[in-house]
Amino acid sequence: MSIHPTAIIESGACIGRNVSIGPYCYVGRDVTIGDDCTLHHHASIEGFTTLGSRCEVFPQAVLGAPPQDVKFSGERTFLEIGDRNIFREMVTVHPGTGNGGGITHIGNDNLFLIGVHVAHDCFVGNRCIIANGVQFAGHVRVEDHVNMGGCTAVHHFVTIGKHAFIGGMTRVSADVPPYVVMVAARGTRSEIRMINGVGLERSGFSQTDIAALKDAFMQLFSRRARNSGIVMTDRVQVMLEVPGLNPHVRNLCEFLMRSFAHGRHGRYLESLRNDPVHRDSWKLDGKMTASVMPTSNLTTSDLSGNTSPSPSQGEGRVRVETKEP
Repeated sequence: MSIHPTAIIESGACIGRNVSIGPYCYVGRDVTIGDDCTLHHHASIEGFTTLGSRCEVFPQAVLGAPPQDVKFSGERTFLEIGDRNIFREMVTVHPGTGNGGGITHIGNDNLFLIGVHVAHDCFVGNRCIIANGVQFAGHVRVEDHVNMGGCTAVHHFVTIGKHAFIGGMTRVSADVPPYVVMVAARGTRSEIRMINGVGLERSGFSQTDIAALKDAFMQLFSRRARNSGIVMTDRVQVMLEVPGLNPHVRNLCEFLMRSFAHGRHGRYLESLRNDPVHRDSWKLDGKMTASVMPTSNLTTSDLSGNTSPSPSQGEGRVRVETKEP
């Protein structure tokens, strides 16, 4: 363990093995830092924050500061960060809020470049690359293997599907289906252009799977499909009924149907909040209102539905204790 003498480590912080903490860093009393982490100079970690193993935090990054939500009143909420994440200079990540589930969760192997902001109650999956200046509003959900270009802004409650690519300076105000490329268009609009073939190939997808997704894209999103007179929901439903449908195509179709059912602008995620705002303004299937949807799975489950436990403290970590002068 290497801790610079100018670093401030509050009494109660739990520090793992082989951790390096540079000059003028700050670590709060309720923070847990995993093994082999590196905090460069002037990095700050505070609040009820758990940092997994082999993470790297660069200068001026702040993890775990109180969320920027006027409804937050100091309740005990959490920031859970997995393993091998990199937070470059001036990245800010906030914990959850009481009415949003109480947890901001970040998975494993993510790269957050300079100036990224991850607001309260967000969920970020695994192996995402988030470029400079990207801004996540509260309650955003980002699935695995998402790449986002610089200065992109994501509206609150939006879901971005896995293996999506978002071009730089794009305004993301609605759900983004998995496997697609979305870019900024005229004015404030953004549009889905194509299947993310290059990204899928780099991620190990077979040419058969990529071809199936491209064919599905043409049937669902092409100009000919839009001008066919058949509404999108019907086009998706017809595709779902095809025998032996490619599993990735099925995942795309199910994502679209879920988005259509609950609102493309994140109304489903908004319905899971504890406060009653807008929760009775729509129904799921004509019988069940949003207010009866479960709340526990939003922040305690990973994208496959399995429980995502907080990184364990493990053996060999050091609980910092200080004596009063």
